[in-house]
Amino acid sequence: MSSDPKSNSVLREFDRSLPMTLLKAREAVMRKFLPSLREHDLSAQQWRVLRALMEAPHRDASDIAEHCAILLPSLSRILQNLERRSLIRRKTDRKDQRRSLVSITPKGVRLVEKIAPISEERYRLIAEKFGEQRLSDLYDMLAQLIECLETDEGKLS
Repeated sequence: MSSDPKSNSVLREFDRSLPMTLLKAREAVMRKFLPSLREHDLSAQQWRVLRALMEAPHRDASDIAEHCAILLPSLSRILQNLERRSLIRRKTDRKDQRRSLVSITPKGVRLVEKIAPISEERYRLIAEKFGEQRLSDLYDMLAQLIECLETDEGKLS
């Protein structure tokens, strides 16, 4: 048996691992955004929830979880925190008493509007460094990858 791990490995090189590369890219991007979120005592997940609520004022928890890629148990804690801070409000859906609708409060809107220019400046800097067209192409390719993998899930498992 060889002592060289490469000689027996059937795995691709670690640096060519798609999950690892995507994770490293995410971390590099988030380093540009996290300081302004921390300055306002927000986590990346909390920010995603507030942003989602800016686009659709009334969402149920399942919709938020799916839209923001957050597991429901984590989302429950996030919503409690945001509600305690008066950034969101929850109310029972009149049509379905088991369902609660979440909306952003005026205080939450003001916070998003305060952070938005900083966030947009970060996007501008990323586009400047990486290239506007390359960034646009990256969005398109990632959307295609997601669509391809989600529609073909049965074939990959």
